[in-house]
Amino acid sequence: MLRAVSAIFSLLLAAAILLAGNGLQGTLLAVRANLEGFPTSLIGVLMSAYFAGFVLGCRFNPAFIKSVGHIRTFLALASIASASALIHPLVIHVWVWAILRAVTGFCFAGLIMVIESWINERATNQNRGEILSIYRVIDLTATTTGNALLAAADPADFHLFAAVSILMSIALVPVALTRSDAPRPIETARLDIPRLFKLSPVAAVGAPLIGLANASFWAVGAVYAQRLGYDNALIAGFISTVIIGAALFQWPLGWLSDRIDRRKVMFGSALLGIAASLSLARFGGQSPEYLLGLGGLVGAFVIPMFGLNAAHANDHAPAGEAVSTNGGLLLLHGLGSVVGATLGAVVMANFGPASLFVYIAAVYTAFSAFCLYRILTTPPVPEDQKSPFTPVPKNAAPTVFEIGAEDEAQENESEQAA
Repeated sequence: MLRAVSAIFSLLLAAAILLAGNGLQGTLLAVRANLEGFPTSLIGVLMSAYFAGFVLGCRFNPAFIKSVGHIRTFLALASIASASALIHPLVIHVWVWAILRAVTGFCFAGLIMVIESWINERATNQNRGEILSIYRVIDLTATTTGNALLAAADPADFHLFAAVSILMSIALVPVALTRSDAPRPIETARLDIPRLFKLSPVAAVGAPLIGLANASFWAVGAVYAQRLGYDNALIAGFISTVIIGAALFQWPLGWLSDRIDRRKVMFGSALLGIAASLSLARFGGQSPEYLLGLGGLVGAFVIPMFGLNAAHANDHAPAGEAVSTNGGLLLLHGLGSVVGATLGAVVMANFGPASLFVYIAAVYTAFSAFCLYRILTTPPVPEDQKSPFTPVPKNAAPTVFEIGAEDEAQENESEQAA
């Protein structure tokens, strides 16, 4: 295992540095936009631009990578993202920031694609699952660390934006100096959304709904804590506890869903997420302990939902269609995220900070109702036809599913040979 990790250490290091910078930037922009007096609804718009850029990046970056190669694409996109971070404090205008946020999302889609495809190329059929788990741990740890940096300086100053730019620039070094051979070109998966709805109605309906709910938290969750009067250290702690809660519960929920009907796990997790969200709306402003504890529970039951949803879709997908199936889910999730980041902010602007989590609870109520309907009307997938649960990083591109798809393809070949 250590040998496998050492072979891709430079890529994992680059991913950790990039994700730390991106984690800091997302929270920093929401907090700074609130300090600048941007209307809450427009904060949601500028934060949703990241998801719009990410969706476009997943569509167009494979052509850039194919044209100029992985390393040149990585260097170019990281440089643009680094420069974009520095422009924010120089030009303080909501629409300029929205454009910069879209540019950052586009760049990160390509950067993550390069890293994930490279990891997939270096992994073997024996260690893919372990490497994907390590990548997920790095994602959570780096994002949590990046958020914690919010307390290191005043968000009203230039320093944190400089820190974001420095992290993104340093991430260039491990990739630029790697001695690993570049992976094969990334192919854009053919997406068939109507077919996805036929394969798995729960997954196809759930993907945009999960985006509607979760993106609203990533967009203005920091503003929620800020509006309640908490300081920067506690805001950073709040976002971090949500991520930690997701990290602690994603594997147990995935393990359980591998053994019983995944829809029941999603239904139960949604109900617990609804209860935690409503509790946070009611008690989050009463004390830091309530804020952090209930925030951790929201993260535990809400953030892992997309991974469960993707696993359920893969249970129904024919052999060899993992990447296209999950690419379709990510597209639906991204479109839901674009709308959700703005819609959650609009709700909070009109009804107060606590309404953000009432809105999240309302979206998951709709999802849980649809899950229950499907549980009562259609049989579950047989145990021997299930695909293993895949831990999905928060910033996932379609290439992350290639890592698991290789295992599936190998298993199918072995079965056919037998």
